Formats: sequence, structure tokens, C-alpha cells
Amino acid sequence: MKSSRMTRRTFLKSTALATTSAMAAGPWVSTSHAAGKLALGLWDHWVPGANDVLRKSILDWGEKAKVEIQVDFITSIGSKNLLTAQAEAQAKTGHDIMAHPTWQVSVHQALLESVDDVVGTLSKKYGAPNSTVEFLAKHEGRWLAVPTTVGSQVKPCCSRLDLYKQHAGIDLQKIFPANDKREKALTDTWTWETYLTSAQKLHKAGVPVGNPMGQTSDAVDWVGALFRSYGVVMADEKNNIKVNSPETRAALEYAKKLCAVMPPEIFAWDDAGNNRWLISGKGAGIMNPPSAWAVAKRDNAKLAEQCWTHDMPKGPKGRFVGYLPYFWAIWSFSKNKQAAKDLLLYLSEKDQAHKFVNGSQGYDIPPFKSYYDFDIWKTEGPPVGSVYNYPPRGDEETNMAGSPARPLVAAQIYTQALGPNMVAKVAQANEPIDKVIKWAEGELEGYLRG
Repeated sequence: MKSSRMTRRTFLKSTALATTSAMAAGPWVSTSHAAGKLALGLWDHWVPGANDVLRKSILDWGEKAKVEIQVDFITSIGSKNLLTAQAEAQAKTGHDIMAHPTWQVSVHQALLESVDDVVGTLSKKYGAPNSTVEFLAKHEGRWLAVPTTVGSQVKPCCSRLDLYKQHAGIDLQKIFPANDKREKALTDTWTWETYLTSAQKLHKAGVPVGNPMGQTSDAVDWVGALFRSYGVVMADEKNNIKVNSPETRAALEYAKKLCAVMPPEIFAWDDAGNNRWLISGKGAGIMNPPSAWAVAKRDNAKLAEQCWTHDMPKGPKGRFVGYLPYFWAIWSFSKNKQAAKDLLLYLSEKDQAHKFVNGSQGYDIPPFKSYYDFDIWKTEGPPVGSVYNYPPRGDEETNMAGSPARPLVAAQIYTQALGPNMVAKVAQANEPIDKVIKWAEGELEGYLRG
């Protein structure tokens, strides 16, 4: 998934176009009229058929509740979903419910209705959602959006079983089986040091691992997970700059060694670069959702049979995976807030989430760990169980690069790709680590002033 950069000037120029584009896509409308109306602006899913499953659930609810429903699926291409949300926020009119990715709840928090009651009801029934969605959607003690299954993804390892066995002597299926019978002693061996040692062997064999190091979300997410596992903090929630630390030096030293045994083109890859590279058969592993594997099933079936999705390596401070969640929020200017809350509660129930996960072929990740027992992750293949370990299991925790800084500061750390830029300066430009850390301190000072 690509990250986007947008200035206020760009937004003002693009607002009218974005709003027109969103509405021109064509709504789907329920014809019930008795209990008011609701309009939803939702993300246009890139998995074929996923929109149809979500639309049916919404319209089924509308028919039973006698609420007239309008659903607009808005593409994220060209940031049209973000531009539409900003246009509605400025005009204070538009959809009742809007889908917001990652940082956008923070951006629009002044205009979002509290959904403490919705999240509270779900939490009592299914357990608390993960800490990453709380960081992004709970502000000043209030939930301002409901974390959703639809569109949410994590970016763990996707590795070639055959190449790891042949060249590194590692049986990833044994370490991360497609069931709940993991052996902690085995999973504990999958560390960043093991990852580096195996990467060196794979590089020597001509089939290296490949992780992007550009200014894209794939790069930010895996580097953020690496940094978090080493205990790196760029800035804390009280605006203290913390990047100058032994943890940061250790993470950068490690990243330089790893980059030396990855393809040199990683610094130029976009978010599709690692996918294309794995599918071509040139490499042994990437860090990504199962999208590359899904394409390989269609275009290179023999390769797909060797792909195994599994946990990220463990560092000195734990095991973390990059996470990009989506949220559904109710505008404060909505004319039908109670109906909107009722619908969001319905769509967030486990049975509905099950439909959405199946509709996305296992791509979407629920915010509640109690939902991770869905059969699709056990049965999808080939090989059967290939994506069982896609949802964070065992000791793996979700991570949002930029946290624990205040969300609006963390958003700058993320969108400016501070982590990958630091690694690139050290690994590609051969700049001294102390110089790079000093540069990062200057960047962080600028974010805090902003």
C-alpha cells in the first residue's frame, strides 16, 4: 500500500475533483424509507469481490432496520478517499460514516462523534482491540472511530520454503506450523540475528531476501518493526526527542549489515517492487501481506506452492509486525448518528467480520485477536496453511511506525519515511551513524514545531 503526501495547497486544488470522482462512481441504494437515511463513504477494496460482500451486509441491515442506505466506494488511487474526507470536513456535509486509514482519525478528530459505546460493547464481548488501533483512534480518553476488519493489513515475512531449507538449513513450516501447536523454543530461534545469518547464506547462493528501503509504506512498516524490536524511540508522547540512543545505533548497525546482502535496487523499489521481485523467482523472501503470494497463485503456481507467510524476527525488545489499520468514523455533522452507531456495531460483530475476511481471501485483519480463529487462514493454499500465520500470533505484536510520539507527530515520522531515510544514509550513502542521528534530531525538531 502506498503512502501519500499532501500539502494544504494540493488539497485545496484537488477537493472538487475528488468529491466529484467519489460520487460519480455510483452509489448502491436500499429502498427502505421508514427510519431515515444513512450515507457511507468506504474504501474501494482492491481484492475483487470484497466490496460486494460488504455492500450486501450493509444493505441487509438497512432493509431490516428500515433505513435508506447509500454506499459509495471511494478509491485510494490518487488519495481520492483522503481528499473526499477533507472536503467533507471543510464543508461539514457529506456522508454520515466515512472510512479513514491510519492517521486520518487524528487529522479529523475535532469533527468525529464519540463511539465509546460501540467499542465498549465490542470489547466486553470480544476482548479489547489491539493497542495500535487504540493509539490511532482514542484521543483524550474517547474512541473517535471504530477499528474495522475491512482494509486492515499487517506485513509479516513471506518466505520461500524450498530456498530456506536448501541454502539456510531452516524449516520455516516447523518453526511456524499452520496450527496452534507452536514450540516456543523453536519460535525463539527466529531472531533478527538468525534472519541476517540466513540472509547472508541466501545472498551467497544468489537468491537473497529483499525488503524495500525507499519512501514507501512497505519500507516504513518493516523498518518500523525492526526499530521497535530494538527499542528505538524517535520521540515520546511528551515531545521528548529520543532518537539519540544506543538502541538506535544498534538498529542502524544491524540494518547496514542486512542491506549489504539485499539487492541494491531496494533503495528504488516502490510498494510493488518487492512483490514483483519475489514472483519473478529471484529472491527467497519479502515482508508483505499475502498479495505477492496471491498473484503467484495465478501467474506462477509452482512458486506459490513454496511461499509461507510467518512471523517477523524477534529483537532484544520483542517481536513486532508493521500494521496498517482502517477505521469507520461518524462525522459530528451526521443527521442520523444513532443509526450510524447501530450499523457500525452490526458490521463489527464477529460473524460479519468472518464474511469480510473470507471476501478478501484472508487479506483483511480484524482488530480483535479473538477473531483469529477463522477457518480461511487454515485452509487457504497452496500450500494449505500458507497464510495461517498472517494474523499476528504467539508473541508477535502489531506496530505503528512513529509511535509512541503524539499521533500528529508520529504521522510526520511515518509519511516522511524517517526510519528508511536514516538506514539509506547509513547503508547506501555510507554516512557515519552519529551524523545520521544528528540529522534525524533536526528533522524531529521540525516535526514538533509543525
